[in-house]
Amino acid sequence: MISLFITLRFLDVIDILLVAFLMYQFYMLIRGTVAMNIFVAIFSFYLLWLIVKALNMQLLGNILGQFIGVGIIALIIVFQQEIRRFLLLIGTRYMSRKFSIENLFSYNLNVSPRVDVKAIVTACDNMSKTKTGALIVIARVSTLQLFAETGVIINANTTPSLIENIFFKNSPLHDGAIIIINDKIYAARCILPVTENPNFPTAYGMRHRAAVGMTENNDSLVIVVSEETGEISIAEYGRLQENISPKELGARLENSVSTVNYAR
Repeated sequence: MISLFITLRFLDVIDILLVAFLMYQFYMLIRGTVAMNIFVAIFSFYLLWLIVKALNMQLLGNILGQFIGVGIIALIIVFQQEIRRFLLLIGTRYMSRKFSIENLFSYNLNVSPRVDVKAIVTACDNMSKTKTGALIVIARVSTLQLFAETGVIINANTTPSLIENIFFKNSPLHDGAIIIINDKIYAARCILPVTENPNFPTAYGMRHRAAVGMTENNDSLVIVVSEETGEISIAEYGRLQENISPKELGARLENSVSTVNYAR
């Protein structure tokens, strides 16, 4: 225990660090969005209320206090998407899959998603060379069943030829995304939510907007192949990384999911 002007315990230090960490993560989620401007306005309103209270301005203080009293409810309404993403971040990025609720009712201990990285990288490399547009969603903890039901259920083995045939421009399934769950192309022609971030670059098309929008709502990893440039991009946790080489794509997939090596 340290005694200066105040009493500072070790638990107080932990408390401060945890609050700082949570605030930083929340800032990273709302950075570059309209929610950031709303947060600044609400924080300024709160500071004004503190100043009014300190100056003992009763009438104005009571009026502002009424708004502050319902502040928590207002924050939940205004920041519902950001709160959802924040809880998703805590529940998936910082907690191992083997401790998920689903496993409490399952006897299958080997639940880590297994993906044939070689097949996906080969298909993306070939489509990049031919400038074939593609949108590939890889499920991790979230099963993405609701999104899969918007398309056509296939449930086929992941192979480069099948992926390329699906996204061939004359294929009836090329419009939309494919969803890969546990090394199975579970569904094709799926509809994904698009990002509502007003600062998202207008130069990107609907595939990139859908990729970012999808990862804002769950922990999936989405691969985009641009039809205009042939560039490969990866979206994860609402962030887009563009111009990825096939080698970099393979490394990212290796680090993000378990792999299956098939003899082809």
